Amino acid sequence: MDLTPYRAFMTELAEKSGAFIRPHFGNPALAVETKSDASPVTQADRGAEELMRALIAKKFPDHGILGEEFGSERTDAEFVWVLDPIDGTKSFITGVPLWGTLIALLHRGQPVLGCIHQPVLGQLMLGDNVTTTLNGRPVRTRATATIETATLLTSDPLNPARYQNGDRFHALSQRARLVRTWGDCYGYLLVAGGWADVVLDPIMNPWDIAALIPVIRGAGGVITDWQGGPAYPAESTIASATPALHAAVLTALKV
Repeated sequence: MDLTPYRAFMTELAEKSGAFIRPHFGNPALAVETKSDASPVTQADRGAEELMRALIAKKFPDHGILGEEFGSERTDAEFVWVLDPIDGTKSFITGVPLWGTLIALLHRGQPVLGCIHQPVLGQLMLGDNVTTTLNGRPVRTRATATIETATLLTSDPLNPARYQNGDRFHALSQRARLVRTWGDCYGYLLVAGGWADVVLDPIMNPWDIAALIPVIRGAGGVITDWQGGPAYPAESTIASATPALHAAVLTALKV
């Protein structure tokens, strides 16, 4: 399947949504609402998703859409776009640029194309499960094979204890060379780009995960849920730079 036209359109979605979001970032007066699941949302989130939905409906009216802010439509379609306008809204509203826009294209239920866009830092990463580029240049994961030589990332250090095996995660983090909480989608960009080695998130939604899979795989990495099962659909995610490192992390997390 030729993904070239979809890749070009995904880039357009990222650039136009980024242009909308960028002026809102760093504004301490930006209004923040709390959704029913207690997560924050802003007009930047909602406006960016509305913009992308309108562009998709105009370009590909037969395609489905699943978005964090406005739900789903035609998700039984052959092609479905999965949107998270601001992945990392908590970072966004505190002025920390470790957030991004996630855009994925599903074909018959599986992610075939994914994008992580950080418009403030000017980073646009695209992956198709075979190759991954950052601003048009190919990137690869590092060759790290052991936990002791790995840089480990997670979005929220409290979440493993809430949703998975906190004791095992703590023991794993004690073995890692370096641990940082540079999470949400930006952590996956760092792994795919070769700056970090493994990122773990114990609780995820479809719009959090879908775009990450083609990006990590295209860069040579491995991505599954916390039990080593399929990455999509799943409710947790582990992405590693190499198969050997991924196997070691899964073993360390087993009860």
